[in-house]
Amino acid sequence: MTITCNSLNKTYMQGDLPIHAVRDCNIKIAESSFTVITGASGSGKTTLLNLLAAFDLPTTGTVMYDDRNIFKFSAAEQCRFHNKTIGYVFQDFRLLPILTVKENILTPAVISNNKPSKYYFESLVETLGLSDRLDHLPHEISGGQRQRCAVARALINKPDVLLADEPTGNLDRESSESLISLMLKLHEEYGQTMIIVTHDEKIADLADNVYHMDLGEIKRSN
Repeated sequence: MTITCNSLNKTYMQGDLPIHAVRDCNIKIAESSFTVITGASGSGKTTLLNLLAAFDLPTTGTVMYDDRNIFKFSAAEQCRFHNKTIGYVFQDFRLLPILTVKENILTPAVISNNKPSKYYFESLVETLGLSDRLDHLPHEISGGQRQRCAVARALINKPDVLLADEPTGNLDRESSESLISLMLKLHEEYGQTMIIVTHDEKIADLADNVYHMDLGEIKRSN
């Protein structure tokens, strides 16, 4: 699925002062590509990712998934979009503490009334090293395992697009490298369009496309 941003802007008001979080973003992300967005904290990366996920509305501009403007979706279309078209990996995991690892992973499938095949589920959790942690609660596993659980949850409905906000931000170097290696393996296997926001230059070196954000402006870096 190709993603195209056309004259995308997001401005917040802080009192009487406008904050231009995203400024005139015009980019095209090819289907099945791996794209990284870098930039300092406060540069607008997360705001842009939230716009790409339709978690936020732009001040002006459009985001097209193929030929569909995601900001024109009805409520029902938005639900389908968030449950099936995209998978989103949050920096702070956002696992439900009272659910087991298995239940957390399957939550999007339950919401969308989708029943993933046993083979796909077992393959996914095995690839992510979670097969022996499925009955554990989030507080009973490590930070790296919680993040891998979040990745599995984002992928359980086989979305066309995977969006990840600093997926290694809370992890040590070894856990970070392991997670990115697994995400790339899954990307190659399932062919999602993958967009990662990160400070990690090593991740950027692996990407097909790298964009850098500064004060809301985005520029191609490779």
